[in-house]
Amino acid sequence: MNSEGIIDLRSDTVTEPSGAMRSAMLAAPVGDDVYGEDPTVNKLQAVLAEMTGMEQGLFMPSGTQSNLVALISHCARGDEYIVGQQAHTYKYEGGGAAVLGGIQPQPLEFNEQGGLDLGAVKAAIKPLDNHFARTRLLCLENTMQGKVLPLSYISEAVQFAKQHRLGLHLDGARAFNAAVASGVSIAQLVAGFDSVSICLSKGLGAPVGSVLLGNKDFIESARRWRKITGGGLRQAGILAAGGLFALSHNIDRLEQDHERAKLLATNLRALGFAVEPVQTNMLFVQSGPHDPKQLCEKLLEQGIKVSAAPRLRLVTHLDIDDADIEKISSAFRQIVG
Repeated sequence: MNSEGIIDLRSDTVTEPSGAMRSAMLAAPVGDDVYGEDPTVNKLQAVLAEMTGMEQGLFMPSGTQSNLVALISHCARGDEYIVGQQAHTYKYEGGGAAVLGGIQPQPLEFNEQGGLDLGAVKAAIKPLDNHFARTRLLCLENTMQGKVLPLSYISEAVQFAKQHRLGLHLDGARAFNAAVASGVSIAQLVAGFDSVSICLSKGLGAPVGSVLLGNKDFIESARRWRKITGGGLRQAGILAAGGLFALSHNIDRLEQDHERAKLLATNLRALGFAVEPVQTNMLFVQSGPHDPKQLCEKLLEQGIKVSAAPRLRLVTHLDIDDADIEKISSAFRQIVG
């Protein structure tokens, strides 16, 4: 639970920095990052680039901006990117690629594994004809609503993108969750992608920030677009230090979040709730005969915060421990009578 005694299951973005993380942020050496002179930002970018096997990284305030800058760096006005219907880069980031980049999205339905059927992707690629937008980029997301893309699928997607001369971007907001669940390094998970955006303020527990990664030329272009979109940062090392602390302390413990999500799913199924299979730190629960709004109000009365929806999304994170899982289970048990 958080410092106010609330168990917040709405997202893993709600975590509070620990005392040790706050101390690291307070002590961080800083400089002007627009000039490239903030040593802590530079260290964060270099550390994550090395971890992922990418050439360079670029620190940004948010995952939304990181994805937007990636799309604009890959695509020109009038180009197209192929993406999932429920993907953040299409549905949940304000339409920024279209609004600010003049880039046309071509959304497709996700399959049950959280990927895009490559046959459908092939069919969606536009012919080289002035009637059509130019298909330039394929965007994937890992994890997708808690689902981990199979490594075999990633390998196929990498080869597919090369074969069809498409750029390949990964919204890896929760890529470390995917890596831990897959039992591979983050470098293995993102190998073959042209760019990847990794969020530090979700499962990793930093208060702010994402890092966009790619080769030198791509990041040089991205740096300009970061400035244009308002992301030029000054003494940002205070924020970057939180990310560095998270990378050093909060990766291996993601497995605890996954196990707690699976335990909660087991407990809720025992109460008669329909719960989708759990792979990482997200579980989706059908509210069934219970009115979602009333269900959430009853949970809040017991200090548990959930977003109301017929398909409830419950997210575990570093501020939720074993005792909290038992309290959540008990609260649901009281509600069903």
